[in-house]
Amino acid sequence: MATQAKATNISKAKAPKSAARKPKAKESSQVFIWQGTDRRGNSTKGEVTGSSLALAKAELRRQGIIHTKIRRKPKPLFGEKQKKITAMDITIFTRQLATMMKAGVPLVQSFDIVADGLENPSMGKLVREIKIEVESGNSLGGALRRHPKYFDDLFCSLVSSGEQSGALESMLDRVATYKEKTEALKSKIKKAIKYPVAVIVVAFIVTAILLIKVVPTFQELFEGFGADLPAFTLFVIGISDWMQAYWFMLIGAIAVAVFAFKEANRRSQAFSDAVDRLVLRFPVVGNILFQATVARYARTLSTTFAAGVPLVDALDSVAGATGNVVYRNAVNYIKEEVAAGQQLQYSMKATGVFPAMAVQMVAIGEESGALDSMLDKVANYYEEEVDNAVDGLTSLMEPMIMAVLGILVGGLITAMYLPIFQLGAVV
Repeated sequence: MATQAKATNISKAKAPKSAARKPKAKESSQVFIWQGTDRRGNSTKGEVTGSSLALAKAELRRQGIIHTKIRRKPKPLFGEKQKKITAMDITIFTRQLATMMKAGVPLVQSFDIVADGLENPSMGKLVREIKIEVESGNSLGGALRRHPKYFDDLFCSLVSSGEQSGALESMLDRVATYKEKTEALKSKIKKAIKYPVAVIVVAFIVTAILLIKVVPTFQELFEGFGADLPAFTLFVIGISDWMQAYWFMLIGAIAVAVFAFKEANRRSQAFSDAVDRLVLRFPVVGNILFQATVARYARTLSTTFAAGVPLVDALDSVAGATGNVVYRNAVNYIKEEVAAGQQLQYSMKATGVFPAMAVQMVAIGEESGALDSMLDKVANYYEEEVDNAVDGLTSLMEPMIMAVLGILVGGLITAMYLPIFQLGAVV
């Protein structure tokens, strides 16, 4: 009994010491530069990542490399410039991870393979951070939620749903397809918007160069004529004089206007909503944005519903993915109607913002029990319509560019040569 009491006292005495132990801080990964020979004896060099020099050497031995030199990679003098992680980087990561999982590669090992193949170092660092979270016992969905800047709620919810159902590889494939389709649609919209903007910018630059550099040369020539100049020529000379004197004010006004528009669009919800409503009324471009929004709605709802998400919850995710206040309000109305027991087709029709074809396809999907398949067909149809509209806009804008530049340049040249023609007629 005395021995047992003594052992108990000893264990109690040791308890505070063990409890006082602090958990080791998580070591950050470092990059090491190495030189050595491979299994065939060929000289080689490269980089390896590890939390310490010893672990980096162990990784090289595991790869069958005999290193002769290894050192920590020096940091740039002015700091390392981090490359921005884009939505396309996330899309590529999702597709590669889905491919690795479908091939039977374990999840943790898939992270290593994907990280090594990524061209963006920042994205590779992000993938390794996610890998560390998964290795520590966190779920993939939970690890992704720690990076909300790159993985939204819809992405994380779908991945978590795949983990819970035991079909993570198929869910990752579905998410990758969704991201690819979405990014392709975004690129088409940007192309449709950038083209008219490019025409305006080019026309402005050409006109400014002519007014500031070319017109003053003719103005000096006209001063020796000693005759009255045509009204059109005087008008152009007046614009030229103003541009030479206040060109910096014009550039400043444009810069302030652009900055003010961006800030108002970011800070004021009412202003942002007004812009969303206005762009849908633009000729040609508004129709492209309308079709793109319908395609995005159908694609997102199809993906979430096929993943087993309840329709009301799926509509909640779709509302934030539409990208336009008109359709966001419409989807919120649809969600309330569906939650009250109304069918999706009638709720969509009641909003008055969805095309009849989309409503009919949803009706067929509800009646046949293949709603996700029908929504996918709707998304494919309108994505193809957007593609055709963008190609048509590109073909239309090419002659318009020539016409606009021709009118501007031709008008300025006519204004400058008009006094010379009149002088020749007098002689």
